[in-house]
Amino acid sequence: MIFIGTVNLTRTRDEGNFLCPACGVSQHYRLRATRAWLTVYFIPMVPVSDHEFFIQCDHCKANWDPSVLEMDQVNPSDVAEEQFCTEAVRSAVLVVLADNQITEREINALQIIASHLMKRPVERDELGRLCSNAQQHRIEPVNYVLTASRPWNQKQRERALQAMFLAATADGPLGELQLDILTKMQELFDFTDAEYHQAIEQAVEWDSDH
Repeated sequence: MIFIGTVNLTRTRDEGNFLCPACGVSQHYRLRATRAWLTVYFIPMVPVSDHEFFIQCDHCKANWDPSVLEMDQVNPSDVAEEQFCTEAVRSAVLVVLADNQITEREINALQIIASHLMKRPVERDELGRLCSNAQQHRIEPVNYVLTASRPWNQKQRERALQAMFLAATADGPLGELQLDILTKMQELFDFTDAEYHQAIEQAVEWDSDH
């Protein structure tokens, strides 16, 4: 039997100093590149995706889009908010793709959610790249959010949960898989039942206006 699988390999491409939005001060960073490889007997043989680059702060270990290096003069809170919005959209995409399929209604819902979070139109091709990346790397929603949500504040966690809920219900009532994911999100965010239900109720109210 031939053992075939995939593995993500990450390497450091550059280093320097930048204004970390999470730390709020100048920190040392590493420019990291990750790429998915096909493995045969656990040995990487053939790349199956393009390189993805990200900036990692050596102090807080938070990951950022490389564009953060060009935004040192911007208010750190603005950079952090933009990063959060991207991560929240990715979280919603991963919830939709958890069942390995996506419908037209879900695509439309994700576009609306992304445009609402980012306060700008999000085209289908941009959303398509997020979906493609998630499918290639087989990222689990809970694993992704566990890492991405470390710098999120309480309000951002509520907004991310709302985005994931609206994405999960775009094609009808919650399925067992999506319900399990959202329940794990409540535990991950350390929300009480009251906080969780309030966030969901606000999401339903927001959705009814669109």
